[in-house]
Amino acid sequence: MLHVLVYIFEQNRDEEKAIPMQNYMKNHFPFLGIKTPERRWLVKQFFKESGILKEDFQEGFVRSLWQMKEREYQYAALDYIVHSIKKLEKHHLPLLEELITTKSWWDTVDVLAPKPVGAIASEHPDVIAERIEDWAYGDHLWLRRSSILFQLKYKAHTDEELLYRYIVQNKESKEFFIQKAIGWALREYSKTNPASVRTFIESTALPNLSVREGSKYI
Repeated sequence: MLHVLVYIFEQNRDEEKAIPMQNYMKNHFPFLGIKTPERRWLVKQFFKESGILKEDFQEGFVRSLWQMKEREYQYAALDYIVHSIKKLEKHHLPLLEELITTKSWWDTVDVLAPKPVGAIASEHPDVIAERIEDWAYGDHLWLRRSSILFQLKYKAHTDEELLYRYIVQNKESKEFFIQKAIGWALREYSKTNPASVRTFIESTALPNLSVREGSKYI
């Protein structure tokens, strides 16, 4: 299955387009030069022709894509995961943690945290105490960011106490990606409960970036 997708991507490699894509990602990863709209179309065709979405969720396929050098392969893995969200179970969370902590950057983490991790935690809330709690209180930048963002799409189902506790735990961080995540989470939740977010921001010593981002809609 993997070799089919590799063939499709290689046929559409564009070295000229790859250069600005790599620059945009601070040259952390090499690219094939397949832009997002084209990649999504190619992956959609691959899904249709291979029938992989009709099969059980394939961790091996995801891991194989994650090990590939060019970044588009990780994006294809994310496309597959997002299209397979309803098949994800509690036992898939360690895989997602592995992906969050491997080849880590905002472009992958910001899909993994609010989508598949958020979906699993919604269906199996016991994983919060069992695993995500350790993310929020641990030393890994991207797991900490994920703990702040996993409820991003929860709206009225947001565990407000948990969100604020994880933010308070991480508010002293000097890391841009933590401060930005705090602001993003607050901004998103303010669409549901602006009064609560306003009160929290006013009563909590947060980084200026977090306050600026979190206050956009209140």
